[in-house]
Amino acid sequence: MRYPQHLLKLIDVFKRLPGVGSKSAERFAFQLLTWPKEKVIEMAKVLEEVPLKLHACAQCGCLAGDERCSFCEPDRAKTGFICVIASARDAFAIENTHEYQGLYHVLGGLLSPMHGMGAEKLNLDLLKQRIATLHLTDVVLALDSTLEGDATSLYIKRELDPLHLNISRLAFGIPLGSSLDYVDGGTLARAFLGRGRF
Repeated sequence: MRYPQHLLKLIDVFKRLPGVGSKSAERFAFQLLTWPKEKVIEMAKVLEEVPLKLHACAQCGCLAGDERCSFCEPDRAKTGFICVIASARDAFAIENTHEYQGLYHVLGGLLSPMHGMGAEKLNLDLLKQRIATLHLTDVVLALDSTLEGDATSLYIKRELDPLHLNISRLAFGIPLGSSLDYVDGGTLARAFLGRGRF
């Protein structure tokens, strides 16, 4: 027996979410059918408003709503720091640490020629412009510890070297609370290379 056409459409919509397979999508769709009509309409309204109410800040690329971008506050520029991140989501993760108070700059991805992400899409001209205009002195590269992340960090460092900035990258190494028995060789090697004074 086939599902009704609109239920198939609903399942297909859920399957577009990352990490959601056919079974999970079916479960979500059937769960939605148990909701009161008002809740389904409320959800539909919220989803409809996403492109209208949420957008990338024209300056930093972080996620902003109707209000002014909180990541571009003037006090943040006074620190002299700008943190380069791959996606807007990364800013929220860093903010949750309460260790960083500077500005952000979203690249919109990492260098990946296979996926059509070349250097021209990295938004580096705007980064250089912001560094010059705001008289920033320190750049923190907070990119993934992957092949693409490493290549992107190296490329950005080369591009920014002529500006004589303090360029640093997030430390890599052993996760807090883990035993050396369970740490892979690559992570352990990075931890040795990036070790600091105790």
